[in-house]
Amino acid sequence: MKKFKKVAAIMMIMIIAITGVFAQSISEVYHGAYEGKVVILHSNDVHGALEGYAKMATLYKYYEKEGAKTIVVDDGDFAQGSPYVSLSKGHNAITMMNAVPYHVVGLGNHEFDYGYDQLMENLKDAKFYALCANVFDKTTQNSILPPYAVFRTNTGANIGIFALETPVTQTKVNPLYLENLYFPVFEDFFKVAQQVTDHLKQNEGADVVICLAHLGVASEDDPYTSPNLLKYVSGIDLVIDGHSHSVFTEYDGLPIQQTGTKFANIGVVVLDDKTGKIEQHFLQDCAEIADDPEVAALAKKLMDEVDQKYGVKFAESKVSLNGVKAPGNRTMETNNGDLITDAMRWAIVKDASILKVPAEDVIAVTNGGGIRAPIEPGDVTMRDINTVLPFGNTLAVIYIKGSELLEALEASTYCSPDPVGGFPQVAGMSYTIDTTKPYDSNAETYPASTYYGPKSIQRVTINDINGQPYDPDKTYAVITNNFCAAGGDTYYIFKNASDQFDTGIPLDEVVMQFITEELKGVIGEEYSPEACTKRIIIL
Repeated sequence: MKKFKKVAAIMMIMIIAITGVFAQSISEVYHGAYEGKVVILHSNDVHGALEGYAKMATLYKYYEKEGAKTIVVDDGDFAQGSPYVSLSKGHNAITMMNAVPYHVVGLGNHEFDYGYDQLMENLKDAKFYALCANVFDKTTQNSILPPYAVFRTNTGANIGIFALETPVTQTKVNPLYLENLYFPVFEDFFKVAQQVTDHLKQNEGADVVICLAHLGVASEDDPYTSPNLLKYVSGIDLVIDGHSHSVFTEYDGLPIQQTGTKFANIGVVVLDDKTGKIEQHFLQDCAEIADDPEVAALAKKLMDEVDQKYGVKFAESKVSLNGVKAPGNRTMETNNGDLITDAMRWAIVKDASILKVPAEDVIAVTNGGGIRAPIEPGDVTMRDINTVLPFGNTLAVIYIKGSELLEALEASTYCSPDPVGGFPQVAGMSYTIDTTKPYDSNAETYPASTYYGPKSIQRVTINDINGQPYDPDKTYAVITNNFCAAGGDTYYIFKNASDQFDTGIPLDEVVMQFITEELKGVIGEEYSPEACTKRIIIL
């Protein structure tokens, strides 16, 4: 570990020297109330809400008309979240940001959902700067993108902007997609941020340093949060935050601003264009902003193309399926989780010839963080299922001992009742979490992970497997998604399984087939919230 950290520190020093600076001259428009000001407009966690870009375009034109030199930035997670972006593997978001226009973006963890190569291919069409200071190519030891940009006004101010990606990306994205990338962790993460900040101040003459920090404030991501960034790094004047979908203009008195998600708000930062001093920062409610006609028309065109193919009814639901994080898929058993895992287990068990164990030893496990939206009563379309399951995951089968399954459940509920993306939604089994007992963690994280495995099992008890007694020495078949099978979230134990294979069957198609064939096109009262309370018991 110590040797690896030393190498990481050397890489960080090299990146600052190699990458250099990107400078942008901001166009001068002097008409009105914001003459002599620089205005930064920011979004975060748009997650496919393409119609919201028309709001950003309107606000951009307003501040330009009023005399401001306007910079439009995004803090990441623009490429995933709805079929309107996921079906183009994120490219539709690039198209919309070009149209606004955006000037700078940072990366969120979901930008990697289609793989690093796809991300870089999408960015070839970007007409804005994409920045990332803390993700490195293992082969070249270079940062995958420029770490920062400097905007220089003709009246004197130098505005330095750099971007940080959350290190938990390592476990929020299929690890197979990140095999050639390195994410500094622990103190090395904060060292990167400090070095870039110092470089901007000392070498680039930045009067103000703003960090696009896709970190958030959620306890499950500790220590990689924006409050900790300001605690351990000096010289950052404002953090434009993301990742946790929070809404605030400051956090515990700290200069951190976040807009929520899906254009609930647009962040506004006003600076003096001679000194770079931040004069005010606030949130603008998007409900109060009219749509820019041209950008709205482009969004409609892209959305209509998706709706024509995926907006056709194939089933109906009699119930509302839980799509929220908490209380929901990251904290407890949900009817959405039950439906999805039932479909996963059904898809494999119905073709039992591919299994090495009898059906009574087959279970399904999926991470609650992969369930992204509700389904409301009424017609159900392919678009609805794609919105719930937007990641393009496939079904995988792994074989592990009962004791290994128990470790996976213990690791994946380590902070319950607080939400965690790895929270196990299950089929073919039931388990109990005793949240009154502490989690006994190992001293070191799992390899290439920000999560700590359990030193001992303290909190989780497996009650039964398909109605039969749990056996720690028996081999069970676990049907999961390829993200968890590769060690995503808290599931390192799945990655370490000696026997596993990816079926290649898309998870969203499995769910649609299950609803059509097994449920006869109707999600009924068997999936009411009241009926879905028997698989996970929380004490």
